[in-house]
Amino acid sequence: MANLKFAVTMQNFLQRCQAALDKHVDAAKGKLRPWKNDAVAAAKSTKKFAKRVLKGILPFLGYHHILMILIAIAVILLSLLLAGCSSTSPLIPGIFLISLYYKSYTPTYDPSQVDPGVTAAIANIVGNAVLEVRVGYFGICVNPNGGDFLCSNNATALAEQINVDQDPLNLIWVASTFKDSIVFPYLLIVAIILAFVTFILLATFPGWHEEQDATTGSDVDVKPFPSRPVSQVALALIFISSIFVLVSVLWQHTASVAAATVAQDLGNGSIRSGVGTASMVLGWFGFVLLIIVTIGLLVMILSIIVLDKLTDG
Repeated sequence: MANLKFAVTMQNFLQRCQAALDKHVDAAKGKLRPWKNDAVAAAKSTKKFAKRVLKGILPFLGYHHILMILIAIAVILLSLLLAGCSSTSPLIPGIFLISLYYKSYTPTYDPSQVDPGVTAAIANIVGNAVLEVRVGYFGICVNPNGGDFLCSNNATALAEQINVDQDPLNLIWVASTFKDSIVFPYLLIVAIILAFVTFILLATFPGWHEEQDATTGSDVDVKPFPSRPVSQVALALIFISSIFVLVSVLWQHTASVAAATVAQDLGNGSIRSGVGTASMVLGWFGFVLLIIVTIGLLVMILSIIVLDKLTDG
């Protein structure tokens, strides 16, 4: 009997707790409801505003505007490629053509090696060095002890900050020789200039504007054809720019792979090398974007010629 009374008492207590909890939850919901309504209203108004902006912009976004955007992206990518290893700014030391660094590993032996034992002598000279050198178009970055990079376009200034034990095989000098004798950035510079001139020429293309219809008298949106000579000049410039970028990227890729392979073989067992992935991606993506712009301009010019012939006929 006592247990039954206790159970009834506990049940009543739990019911009162549940009722109090429901009351507090309802009160909290009532306080939050205005905030929820405001948030929903703000989201709806933002969505409507975005739709109005897109409806207002997209109809007046011309074909040449898309080509201009692609050119701008290509110029940015190629500029980043040229800026690699030129400073210690974030991500800049990560854009490099080749990387040379000391690392002990099992050397490769081959019957064509006249003196395989030279690897042991090189390992003794290298000792515990861990220095890494990265080469860009206009600069060299050095990491002497696994910490931060030191970057400069002057290899002598970098060498003066490094101890003999940190660079016993003169990797800084090897990197400087590669940069000065093999790397050729000027084709990329000319390509960027030509792409920028093409960007300016595309900016002169006529856009949408309102004119009065002679028949109905109402305002209509019209877009005249761009000047054919200007279009042809833009096509020629962007085509030359694409070719220059292609030659530069192929040159960069071939020279980097060759230099990295030779350096690693010479330091067999003590020197590792690598080719910069970021620089390859930037170069090839820039080339692809410029080729897309070239094809886009060619298609536009051919389409205008066909339309002119159809209207004349």
